[in-house]
Amino acid sequence: MKFDAPATTNPIDRLTIVGQPVDRIDGPLKTTGTARYAYERHDIAPNAAYGYIVGAAIAKGRITSIDLAAAKAAPGVLAIVTADSAGKLDKGSKNTAKLLAGPEVQHYHQAVAVVVAETFEQARAAAQLVHVSYQSERGTFDLAAERDTAKPAKVMSDPGDSSVGDFAAAFAAAPVKIDETYSTPDESHAMMEPHASTAMWEGDKLTVWTSNQMIAWGVQDLAKTLGIPKENVRLVSPYIGGGFGGKLFLRADAVLAALGARAAGRPVKLTLQRALVFNNTTHRPATIQRLRIGADRDGKITAIGHESWSGDLPDGKPEGAISQTRLLYAGPNRMTATRLAVLDLPEGNSMRAPGEAPGMMALEIAIDEIAEKLKLDPVEFRIRNDTQVVPDVGEASSKPGNSTATKQLPFSQRQLIECMRIGADKFGWDKRNPQPASVRDGRWLVGMGVAAAFRNNMLTKSAARVRLEQDGTLVVETDMTDIGTGSYTIIGQTAAEMMGLPLQKISVRLGDSRFPVSAGSGGQWGGNNSTAGVYAACVKLREAVARKLGFNSAEAEFEGGEVRAGNRRVPLADAVRDGQIEAEDGIEYGDLQKKAQQSTFGAHFVEVGVDAATAEIRVRRMLAVCAAGRILNPKTARSQVIGAMTMGVGAALMEELVVDKKVGFFVNHDLAGYEVPVHADIPHQDMIFLDETDPMSSPMKAKGVAELGICGVAAAIANAVYNATGVRVRDYPVTLDKLIDKMPPIG
Repeated sequence: MKFDAPATTNPIDRLTIVGQPVDRIDGPLKTTGTARYAYERHDIAPNAAYGYIVGAAIAKGRITSIDLAAAKAAPGVLAIVTADSAGKLDKGSKNTAKLLAGPEVQHYHQAVAVVVAETFEQARAAAQLVHVSYQSERGTFDLAAERDTAKPAKVMSDPGDSSVGDFAAAFAAAPVKIDETYSTPDESHAMMEPHASTAMWEGDKLTVWTSNQMIAWGVQDLAKTLGIPKENVRLVSPYIGGGFGGKLFLRADAVLAALGARAAGRPVKLTLQRALVFNNTTHRPATIQRLRIGADRDGKITAIGHESWSGDLPDGKPEGAISQTRLLYAGPNRMTATRLAVLDLPEGNSMRAPGEAPGMMALEIAIDEIAEKLKLDPVEFRIRNDTQVVPDVGEASSKPGNSTATKQLPFSQRQLIECMRIGADKFGWDKRNPQPASVRDGRWLVGMGVAAAFRNNMLTKSAARVRLEQDGTLVVETDMTDIGTGSYTIIGQTAAEMMGLPLQKISVRLGDSRFPVSAGSGGQWGGNNSTAGVYAACVKLREAVARKLGFNSAEAEFEGGEVRAGNRRVPLADAVRDGQIEAEDGIEYGDLQKKAQQSTFGAHFVEVGVDAATAEIRVRRMLAVCAAGRILNPKTARSQVIGAMTMGVGAALMEELVVDKKVGFFVNHDLAGYEVPVHADIPHQDMIFLDETDPMSSPMKAKGVAELGICGVAAAIANAVYNATGVRVRDYPVTLDKLIDKMPPIG
């Protein structure tokens, strides 16, 4: 199905099942422990051996020799694979570094060998006996030290540096301005389930049960890495215990489980030990960001400039921290720049809301700082600088003085002002004292903070297969994954709505490369696109059923288990008395994105308490207001947003991968040293979805919300800490050591 015109009224608009707060249909499996994850496939591989990865002990250099004698002689060992014995290996198109090192080592804990043994304990013990000799080379590990060596870089489809008007002149002339630098640290996805795979060969055919968000990407890159035909690779990933972008790409667990299984002649299961989740897989790169904002005395932005520096391995990509600044606030004179330094740390890549999440950690503090200089309420300042058209048109207006009036795109939907006003009212923003360090509650200094939320809506084609069985069950098959987001449920709701069946009659099968290729899970694109693909397949199935039953498909209505038109009603089951009916289709998008900018918007409000004596920070309450198209399931969407808000608390107050700048690795590479929020850190969270549909986005009129919920949270907390204490922290995380010697006197 080609989606090239705005959606009109369609069966989804009935909202009998779609849009309802339905319980997750995979919930009973998750809560009873019967949902089988990648490492638990005893049903298909009861005789699986165990793999254990040996990670590189240097960050850069070469392997000069590997002594395997002692390891091979250890009890239970079946095989050991290194680059020397693995055969010719390629690098996946979406990998920055090779997943098996040798002889070159590109980063610390890059896999150098996998030991396969009868038991996990035997594999682990033998791995300690693998003796690797290295020739270490000097590496670069400090972003601040390499800042001046950074080169211009593009971010995905972003055209690179942008300039509209004459930023330098306008900033110089602005009567009120700020020029500040902010920094965000390296962060880990730290998902509950580590990267894990079970691999099995049947002749030259490979099946890998794995924890991966993007099945089609994984198949392509696993085949490319191993040098085998893509049709010989099957990936299965029905349940994923958290991903957040860290499982978008093929990782060492899948490759080395496959290599180990081939060498041992047995199925092999392998999970990355926790330290390798931090140092072997991807992470959110650290950033240094400079923001310059100039405004007139009426509180209108006249100049805004945002520059960002980040680092990655050679041939890596930058963190797109400037992305939202090109779209969020009005202002005639604008500049953004992205710079990438070469760092010999593990790969930097996507983590929940890449670009906007760290970018708004800086931008939304800067917005508060300029509002304070103007003596304007920060909510009011944001409202005054709202825009209904894209203020930055990129390369087309890269020269100072170019007119942008004829080139600016409208937003398909933009309710930022509504989010701000509704949030301010519900949160009691009018009770906020704008004077910092002026509100006390016993030992606590109390403050409120606000930040905008922004994330683009991305469209990508997605397909599904639907089959009406003779027992009246509708089976939906698509390689879409569920990373805890509720994909099973909203896909089931979509099919039920389209075919007029109860949800109990829908059987959803996900995460198998034998199924049609979907959008996959990531980037906030999964829900809208995957359900639109199911919609398209159901449209084709409706047409086939209508023909079989003698209805005009344009007039037929599917409701209550029947097909209806005029006075005629026929049970849907009559269509399959002679056998099942199957249909397959997908959603493909036209050029609507070129006619209107599709984005999601929101507002975050936070209240914190800061201990007047110790500078301990406690979040007291939080509110998110989101405008993100049609909400397909308010219950699962709410879970996504409050989960994102919780991650925002982590980014604001505790999350930081500490870099050993001599050796070149992340020191706190476990869940004891890498702090994330726990229940005691999170107060009651409120959230509001605005009633919105966006016919430009898809037939579902939905967008995405899972990443919008994190964007801006950290800055709202930092702004609240400033309001509580009068101490402005621009270097995340905001920890008590950055406050303690600047706190107001106790008295």
